[in-house]
Amino acid sequence: MAGVPVVAGVRAMAGVDVPVDAVRHAVYRVSTDQPEADGTITWKDTTMVLVRAEAGGVVGTGWTYGASAAGGLIGELFADVVTGRCALDVGGAYHAMSRAVRNIGRPGIAATAISAVDTALWDLKARLLGVRLVRLLGQVHERVPIYGSGGFTNYDDARLAAQLAHWVHDLGIPRVKIKIGESFGGAIEHDLARMRQARAVIGPDADLYVDANGGYSRKQAIRVAHQAADSAVRWFEEPVSSDDLDGLREVRDAVEPDVAAGEYGYALSYFRDMCAAGAVDCVQVDVSRCGGITEWLRVAALAAAYGLQVSGHTAPNLHLDVAAATDNVRHLEWFHDHARIESMFFDGACSPDGGALTPDLTVPGNGLEFRETDARPYRVG
Repeated sequence: MAGVPVVAGVRAMAGVDVPVDAVRHAVYRVSTDQPEADGTITWKDTTMVLVRAEAGGVVGTGWTYGASAAGGLIGELFADVVTGRCALDVGGAYHAMSRAVRNIGRPGIAATAISAVDTALWDLKARLLGVRLVRLLGQVHERVPIYGSGGFTNYDDARLAAQLAHWVHDLGIPRVKIKIGESFGGAIEHDLARMRQARAVIGPDADLYVDANGGYSRKQAIRVAHQAADSAVRWFEEPVSSDDLDGLREVRDAVEPDVAAGEYGYALSYFRDMCAAGAVDCVQVDVSRCGGITEWLRVAALAAAYGLQVSGHTAPNLHLDVAAATDNVRHLEWFHDHARIESMFFDGACSPDGGALTPDLTVPGNGLEFRETDARPYRVG
């Protein structure tokens, strides 16, 4: 039980209640290395809401990427809901948080706040028991494949080529994703040119993924997929709005690439409707939005019942352990912004190894140690 106070660890292993002593949060905002854009929005910074859950002298860490208001909700509501509960009963804390948002609504900010606390509690439980989190969850995969993700629509040709070449040729990641759907589908010729450029840079053997962020109409998306046949696209993410399940199914039935969506799922019912509609070939799940590890496990089981795989959306280090414990996982997104922030803030952050991430089983919890001193200059509020 390396790194775990002896008393707390022994009590936890003996089945004795180890109550959660405190749930604390902090908000950090990190500027992107240059302004970024996809098909429908632009941004220049990324906000992380970090949670530290404490029990018996042990600290578990979780987080979400989203609005700083999630931190306020954690402090106002969820800290009191969770504090005093047994730290081993993560499921009980999750359902208590879900009940607590009945009158304010779960989708959006509340779900991201639940996710941050839930991921911290799972890390805490594993550390109390002195095991790597994936071992607590039940390891299925030794390594989890990843794909490089960035390729923002405002990148010039040189920046796009450099990023893709680094992933494929320097890091050995055999699958990469770029953004398309520029200007809400108003720059299709540029989208097609960027896909052709991406294929030329990565070569014939790497997989090319594209993400329109819901920027196209249904028939636009179908036409783009057909016109991009020479670029051999394998993954078409959110060709239309993820709220348009009929549209996703229509595109899925008409194009060769796998259609994916689901990153805006905040509860199990959303994923039920998506799977039942036959809308996607692969279900994207974001552990920092959906409700944390607890909800990821339910979504993955639901997807498996429909014969579908799941893919982790962004936040690669937050997803690693639960993905490695999920039989029907396809891969994780090595998202440029989040991989950068996680390496800035945490010791133990993973690096790609031949296109996959491997959890270190010799360290407890999620394997990460938060470097508060390094993060402090980015703290807000």
